[in-house]
Amino acid sequence: MVKYIFNTTPERSKIMSKIRSKNTKPEILFRKGLYSTGIRYRLNVAKLPGKPDLVIQKYKIAIFIDGDFWHGYKWEEKKLRIKSNADYWLKKIEGNMQRDINNNSALEKNGYKVFRFWEHQIKNNLQECISLVILYIKNNF
Repeated sequence: MVKYIFNTTPERSKIMSKIRSKNTKPEILFRKGLYSTGIRYRLNVAKLPGKPDLVIQKYKIAIFIDGDFWHGYKWEEKKLRIKSNADYWLKKIEGNMQRDINNNSALEKNGYKVFRFWEHQIKNNLQECISLVILYIKNNF
């Protein structure tokens, strides 16, 4: 893998250093909501493809909470607006999107039901997202 190197300002570097891959606000909101229903889960299970944010092993459910920017929400419109380091960001986000597809496929081949929620869905409709998981469990187990 070729590492992309570009000069960046100290301000941009500081902003980017604060971006998390685990324990984001949407993840914590979702986890608290799911836990309150009595459903237990594991976090960031490294042995599974994609290292899902939550895994409900009892029902073979893998849940991802995807950041809108990082995973390409409405990508066809948004990619046109990227101006700074566009070649890097286009490759980065499209690579993330392809990896998500590959991870979903690998998990499904291993018998997992995959749920992917966008961060804005969690922020705006948390209960609906949790209800989808609960409904799947009630209808299948």
